[in-house]
Amino acid sequence: MDLPVDEWKSYILQKWSLLPTAVQLTIATAETLSDVFLLSSSLLQPEDEMFLKSLSRGYFVGKDPGAPLFYREEGNKKFQEKDYTGAAVLYSKGVSHSRPHTEDIALCYANRSAALFHLGQFEACLEDISRAQLHGYPERLLPKMLLRKAECLVALGRPQEASQTITDLESNLTSQASLALSPFQTLQRNLHHLKMKVQDKEAVTETLPAVLASALENMDLREESEQVSSASSSVSLGTDPSKGRCLVATKDVLPGELLVKEDAFVSVLIPGEVPPLPHGLGSRWDTRISNGDLYCHRCLKRTLATVPCDGCSYAKYCSLECLQQAWELYHSAECPLGGLLFTLGIFCHVALRLTLVARFQDFDKVIRKLCDEINSRAVCVPESKHPVKTLSNGLGEHETSGSAVETPVPGCDVNGKYENNYNAVFNLLPHTENHSPEHKFLCALSVSALCKQLQAAGFQALTAGLKSSKLKAAVAPDLCPDLHIWGVALLRHMLQLQCNAQAITTIQQTGSKEGIVTSSQQVRLATGVFPVVSLLNHSCSPNTSVSFVGTVATVRASQHIRQGQEILHCYGPHASRLGIAARQQKLRSQYFFDCSCPACQTEAHAAAAAPRWEAFCCSSCRALLQGEDVLSCSSGSCTEAVRRDHLAARLRDLQRQTGLARELLRSGELEKAIQQLSGCQRDAESFLWAEHSVLGEIEDDLAYAYAALGDWQKSAAHLQKSLTVVEARHGPSSVEMGRELFKLAQILFNGFEVPEALSTIQKAEMVLAMHCGPCSDEIQELQQMKSCLLDLPPVPVGPSA
Repeated sequence: MDLPVDEWKSYILQKWSLLPTAVQLTIATAETLSDVFLLSSSLLQPEDEMFLKSLSRGYFVGKDPGAPLFYREEGNKKFQEKDYTGAAVLYSKGVSHSRPHTEDIALCYANRSAALFHLGQFEACLEDISRAQLHGYPERLLPKMLLRKAECLVALGRPQEASQTITDLESNLTSQASLALSPFQTLQRNLHHLKMKVQDKEAVTETLPAVLASALENMDLREESEQVSSASSSVSLGTDPSKGRCLVATKDVLPGELLVKEDAFVSVLIPGEVPPLPHGLGSRWDTRISNGDLYCHRCLKRTLATVPCDGCSYAKYCSLECLQQAWELYHSAECPLGGLLFTLGIFCHVALRLTLVARFQDFDKVIRKLCDEINSRAVCVPESKHPVKTLSNGLGEHETSGSAVETPVPGCDVNGKYENNYNAVFNLLPHTENHSPEHKFLCALSVSALCKQLQAAGFQALTAGLKSSKLKAAVAPDLCPDLHIWGVALLRHMLQLQCNAQAITTIQQTGSKEGIVTSSQQVRLATGVFPVVSLLNHSCSPNTSVSFVGTVATVRASQHIRQGQEILHCYGPHASRLGIAARQQKLRSQYFFDCSCPACQTEAHAAAAAPRWEAFCCSSCRALLQGEDVLSCSSGSCTEAVRRDHLAARLRDLQRQTGLARELLRSGELEKAIQQLSGCQRDAESFLWAEHSVLGEIEDDLAYAYAALGDWQKSAAHLQKSLTVVEARHGPSSVEMGRELFKLAQILFNGFEVPEALSTIQKAEMVLAMHCGPCSDEIQELQQMKSCLLDLPPVPVGPSA
């Protein structure tokens, strides 16, 4: 996904293994990225490019003229099944394969408007109706669509526009004298009912909810830092002798305070699993739904009403505005590449987009930076005239002393400010010396192949959009002949991304659509580059939480941060999810450092004990078992001992049994699932520690099963036990705890346990607002539940006995 496809990786690594040792050594010891690129790209042969093209052809992103009819018919089937979301996505696929101003695209837009209408997305429905008309929707079919338009306007409280649409509809019906009698009578009857609705809606006006406006205000930084763009005044830039650049609190910070709100410099949507297409036309018409069908490829807004690129069937946007901005910034160069960017992976795609977007900033500086990489033995970075303090005693969990050394910070401008721009991106470390020679060879050849494809597609695309003809004239002679400067930039960015790319995530609901109680999971939606967020150093037990709204990252304090304390972020391996050995291995292999945060130091001195969520208990007295190969009871009065491999085997069998129970849950066999899970629960309690994660998962599954049966009391009881395990592992203020509280609130709400539900909603709101902010979907749903409960009439108190 991040790197090129396995076939290309294997091909290049085999090519590397066949190189003479002297050539390998020359590339491995090259002093600059310019040398790495020059040496590697000289080895790219025509047969290599042909093999890459054959792989790229497996990812079909063109417009297939036979596809619109197929997707429209498949969408109609979903529509008849009342799966309106599935229908809308299939109609969107049809739109993506249609050419502008054809009957195909007009019919797909019209059909999608019907699906959106049934989903209650009336504004989106109206937009699709306008698009259908714009692209030449057939006159003979217009009455039904006009009726739908009028119904949308009524539902939105716009009666005057609805009345005008009804007038247009009546005129259209009168002119179509040849219309079949039955459809005509149906339309007339629906029109009569709609007129009655319009009269009822005359007084309705449309306003922005005050709650939403207030929530949006809370998402903004109250006061921006003078030193770091997109950061609050509670944040300053510093350097640490061992860790380099960092962010530091300028004053005491409370939990939940917004510290950074930064839009990605660039982001690339991850479409999900897109396997290469086997031979045969039918396989191109894939009806599966992926993130590429559900989110805008520029702003990452979730939408069912996408607007497609005119040149390819892949890129889709939430609006014409996003489409035009993407085309001007980068897609005009990316679109002709076809499936090549899928083959070369997300990092190569992000690297290309970074250099494309850089054209629209201070391009003279960009060219100078790239030339520095080529013409000098080290990259020349302009130093800031405004140095910042270097913290001499390190940061971390202790307040810094007053001693400091003045030193310039890479990435700052001449006034000493660090901003979200290409200068900051360029100065993110590529860690060239830490990457293996094979990896650098793979990246360099991939970049070289991409540059040649860009040149073949018309290199003017790389300077398209530049407003200054003087700049175009200055760039073309240097860049066009061999693409050397562009290639070095792409290689630098591709190597930077392993340590500096940020996974943009979103919360997606899991389970059946009909479920009253929903579960959710965090999924990776895109890869982005955030220069300011990249300043945050790692801790396995961080003091911040990062969340995303589209392409905007928000960093909030997850605990109290003292003045002078470093602001820290977790790069992935969290102390509550992985043991110290697994965390250190992950950080060493991906980020090239050994972590010495307080969580790691504490675990390192804990005699290599297993985390509590992986621990076993004594079958006799339920005390904690301790040891390595042979575990002994920690209770002084018990002499029980058991081999670890025996307990591990029991755990594997238990997990297999719980897996069978989940299959029963998915198939709707709830009673059998409860019986199976209850047996698993008894078995687990006999040898797993009370805080073991598997015990919590079993309780969570039982809660789900009883909720599906409508037994809210039993469901809540089991979820309370799951909450105990989650709290012990992740902490009472963790985002994991917030999401479990959210589920408990749903259960108590559905069970009409009003006081308990209100109390749980309040706890969930406090925790989730701290991590996700006030605009998250979960917070909005919690507020709706609270409003419903508070609107309930008081329960009458019966007479005393």
